[in-house]
Amino acid sequence: MTDIVCIVLAAGKGTRMRSKKPKVLHKLAGKEIIKHVLETLHEVGFKNIIVVVGYKGKLIEDLAGKDYLYAYQEKQLGTGHAVLQAKEKVLLFPAKDLLVLCGDVPLLSPSTLQNLVSTHRKNRAAASILTANLENPSNYGRIVRAEDGSVVRIVEAKDALPDELEINEVNTGTYCFNRELLFEALDGISPNNAQGEYYLTDVVDYFCQKGLPVEAVPLKDPKEMHGINDRIQLAEAEKLVQERINLKFMREGVTIVDPATTFIDAGVEIGQDTIIFPFTCIHGNSKIGCECEIGAGTIIKDSIMGNGIIVKNSFISESTINNNCTIGPYANLRPGTVLREGVKVGDFVEIKNSEIGRNSKVSHLAYLGDSIVGAKVNVGAGAITCNYDGKAKWGTEIGDGAFIGSNVSLVAPVKIGPGAVIGAGSTITKDVPGSALGVARSKQVNLLKWKDKTDNK
Repeated sequence: MTDIVCIVLAAGKGTRMRSKKPKVLHKLAGKEIIKHVLETLHEVGFKNIIVVVGYKGKLIEDLAGKDYLYAYQEKQLGTGHAVLQAKEKVLLFPAKDLLVLCGDVPLLSPSTLQNLVSTHRKNRAAASILTANLENPSNYGRIVRAEDGSVVRIVEAKDALPDELEINEVNTGTYCFNRELLFEALDGISPNNAQGEYYLTDVVDYFCQKGLPVEAVPLKDPKEMHGINDRIQLAEAEKLVQERINLKFMREGVTIVDPATTFIDAGVEIGQDTIIFPFTCIHGNSKIGCECEIGAGTIIKDSIMGNGIIVKNSFISESTINNNCTIGPYANLRPGTVLREGVKVGDFVEIKNSEIGRNSKVSHLAYLGDSIVGAKVNVGAGAITCNYDGKAKWGTEIGDGAFIGSNVSLVAPVKIGPGAVIGAGSTITKDVPGSALGVARSKQVNLLKWKDKTDNK
């Protein structure tokens, strides 16, 4: 929508977070809090977005990027003061309406914002307030109504009288205003309150005194208004977001055995008929195909995985896994790993910056680093590539159909030709031609009756 301007208030330091970075830059389901807010606005279709920043605002600008305008609130003098700092930017747009929301309230849904704006316009209100009814209103501002149900004012909890504290309908901090009337009202309010700040909520009182229409638009799900002021509320929000994400995937045909112990970031994609077992974490922009089995205890980060993959209790980071691979248990696939179709990676295997060819097997206790492995290769238990000489990394190439015996050390740079066989326990320092047998180990010596001699001493 280009006929409305959105202001996101993100200038607060977030003292209760006890952090060196702004509150809105803390992550929720793998994504910064403010990104959740901005992406929701984009999902609705809002185009004209101004972010009010203050404490370490450059960090927020760097994260959000150049798609937004920024206004600075140097001193934290309240929400009304914050909106005034954005006035110059707001006037760059001809839009009549102004949506104001907080950068630390990341759970608002697109439908909620759409409903707020449409109700505001339908009733031609001077201001429309998103409200919620809570059993325990706590420190939220109360919505004070007249006997006929019309909104009289919003009173902050610190300024409320005892009977006003009994009110269950609260202000969520999200508003839609008539732009012209809003700035007129902001010019007329004063900081006569417990905090000595310019409250945006005082605008409602101003409108009511002028006889201008003020609407209260109740939330269907009060959980959406959950704000984040400290680490405890961040954890509570994480639980709510995870619940949403897991429900979404289950409705789309993904089996999540135990949603309470499954953690999936907001940017993840998972295909139908995939099963996610307990204590699994899937982070970043990971994509998992159909009919996979993931878990238990698996951690996947920023990785692309095809269909029919089985992963058992393993760690996978920045890797690409093609169809029908089997991984683990206790495998560690580090950044740059590529498994072609049908690869089997055994237990306690570590692979880094390597491509493993179609239908190859890397057995238990092996390590492959900086390697290109062909198709139908067998890498035996305990085999390793010695890719680091103390100063530089070197590559290893293993041709199609090669057989690498157990406890082999391939000292890079080295090439093993197609169909070659490397004898168990060998330390290979030179290239091995295709179809050749490579053996590099000392000759076995048996000392007869050695045990008898030592026992007699």
